[in-house]
Amino acid sequence: MEHHGLAAESLTLGYDSRVVVPDLSVVVPPGKITVIVGANACGKSTLLRGLARLLAPSGGRVLLDGKDIRSRSTRDVARVLGLLPQTPIAPEGITVADLVGRGRHPHQGWLRQWGPEDDVAVADALEATGTADLAERSVDELSGGQRQRVWIAMALAQQTDLLLLDEPTTFLDVAHQIEVLDLLCGLNRSSGRTIVMVLHDLNLSARYADHLIAMKQGQIHSQGSPQEVVTAAGVEDVFGLRCRVIDDPETGTPLMVPIAAPHLIGPGRFGVRSGVA
Repeated sequence: MEHHGLAAESLTLGYDSRVVVPDLSVVVPPGKITVIVGANACGKSTLLRGLARLLAPSGGRVLLDGKDIRSRSTRDVARVLGLLPQTPIAPEGITVADLVGRGRHPHQGWLRQWGPEDDVAVADALEATGTADLAERSVDELSGGQRQRVWIAMALAQQTDLLLLDEPTTFLDVAHQIEVLDLLCGLNRSSGRTIVMVLHDLNLSARYADHLIAMKQGQIHSQGSPQEVVTAAGVEDVFGLRCRVIDDPETGTPLMVPIAAPHLIGPGRFGVRSGVA
């Protein structure tokens, strides 16, 4: 798959007169999984919306293949960049196959209608996300984890090199979070798609990211490999949380362990229980 470059250059983003991201520059590593982390209201989702051209900058620009993304048509951008927003809404009663098929809209036009290549793209997206057996079911009937996989399938059907996801594990239980992240990691490894995600869970971010971006007050606090970003000092500075960082026994990636308050430690809590030999 051809890699397309995505970068922000002196980007300033906000809402009305309130600036959320001031003068930020960043380059997304092609073919890698990049995860954006940070405390609530630090500008993570705002940055992702700016990169996806959903939010017009008041300063600076987003560069897609070295050119201002605003200079390209919406259809042209949609053929290169797919987006899964934080809370996507499906039309009432729509089936899984029809929803995934909407990912092919950027490839349609006056001179090009639905064809065999679109059927193949939808079938491949359903197969890749393990949702082929759900094709005829209504999206309304699905569980949270199933629904999220269907939305990812729709994004995959666009056949874009760049895939941006805003908190794809929100509202999912831990098993479904792992399921979705395993799916995205597998897609990256098998196809080389560039994936950019906003996640809240720092430990899952460190486990799945090739490149981490930690944000604080609308700016990039640090970026690099999980080992470079997830440090005790870094976590305290970004999240205001004292912690220890150890190696994940499963993956060897950094694992953040919060330092417990004194009243949580001792007999009857996490230590030896009173009266038990």
